[in-house]
Amino acid sequence: MEIQAPLQQQEETIKSKMYDIIVDISWAQISQKYFGKSRSWLSQKFTGINGNGTPTQFTPKEQEILKGALIDLSDRIRACADKI
Repeated sequence: MEIQAPLQQQEETIKSKMYDIIVDISWAQISQKYFGKSRSWLSQKFTGINGNGTPTQFTPKEQEILKGALIDLSDRIRACADKI
């Protein structure tokens, strides 16, 4: 019988991929603006455990939305920096 590591350990998590910026962004705003969800919903997606204690992860569609949100934010930051 083979014992498998939890999904969170098997793959690099979305949260770990964004380690460099995770504390510098208002995730509540990202969650509300791009997903129409609460900050806790996004936090649960990052940690991989939902409010009931069961595993959860970003769907492929949610990953695309998150990617688009980060690109939009980076474009807006660049535009502000260019104005300085």
